Amino acid sequence: MTHEPIIETHGLTKRFTAKKKTVEAVADLTFRVARGELVAFLGPNGAGKSTSLRMLTTLLPPTEGTARVVGSDILRDPGGVRARIGYVGQLTSGSFAQRVRDELLSQGAFFGLSRASARVRADELIESLDLSSFATRTVQQLSGGQKRRVDIALALMHAPPLLFLDEPSTGLDPQSRANLWQHILELRERHGTTVFLTTHYLEEADRYAERVMVMDRGRIVADDTATRLKAELAGDVVTLGFADADEARRAAGVVRGLTDREARVVEREVSVTAPDGDALLPAAIRALDEAGIAVRSATGVPPTLDDVFLALTGRTLREADDSGQADENDQQQTAQDEAAGPAKKEAVR
Repeated sequence: MTHEPIIETHGLTKRFTAKKKTVEAVADLTFRVARGELVAFLGPNGAGKSTSLRMLTTLLPPTEGTARVVGSDILRDPGGVRARIGYVGQLTSGSFAQRVRDELLSQGAFFGLSRASARVRADELIESLDLSSFATRTVQQLSGGQKRRVDIALALMHAPPLLFLDEPSTGLDPQSRANLWQHILELRERHGTTVFLTTHYLEEADRYAERVMVMDRGRIVADDTATRLKAELAGDVVTLGFADADEARRAAGVVRGLTDREARVVEREVSVTAPDGDALLPAAIRALDEAGIAVRSATGVPPTLDDVFLALTGRTLREADDSGQADENDQQQTAQDEAAGPAKKEAVR
């Protein structure tokens, strides 16, 4: 991986007018992605993730700002962007009545590959993405996991250096999700493909992404590795149990002397969130023992990316999803995309 930027945005902004109100779906999006990175873009429904991807893939023009994707300006040279990227949206891309291999060949022709080159490339993808068992079946006969692998194959027919994935594993069972990620990781290892994806599955971003960007209400609120975000913004949750509430209150005073973080008392338990929970836990037990306070139970739970979002926004991702915040943004954006017709979808499929 080099430090050459494959995505570079400056002040990318998108506003929609809905019901005579102007809504800012994405505001001042400014970041760089280096060639070869695997970046996860997180946020609740309506946060602006899909809007951002659609601007970067030229499906949606920005209201303000600029971006260069694989060396081409998204406004001045959208065709150059589309020729060098793969895009997998939230809906199945393949024509349902078409056989998988024929669909790949059609995609190759769309990108200007010769028949011979398209056949070679289709066979490569069928093998590398493990499509051979259903390559002669129609897309409508496939399972959800199989369709997503076909979507990725379609996006890769022209061997793009950059692949956008919008919620690639949503709706898949755990085994299909694991298989899909195996193929994504093998793809990067073999070809050095840059992967930029949105996902609702925080454990996927935590486990696989080298970098995590968190979006809330149209703005990026965090951008770092998952490990650093969890250590600096969330921390381990240390919980200590005692015989009664009086003991817990006494213990809280001892624990507060060991850390600058707040020690919370709930009935017979004391809990504290700290970046060094693995060190705090044994230190707290020793200090409490010296103070003559018996610890009945002790646990240390490492933080999650949902804890990071809670620390940044005061609510969890699930709570933000349930609130339906900014849903109108995505609905308006979807309506505009649908009005553009199928040709626009085909342009970056």
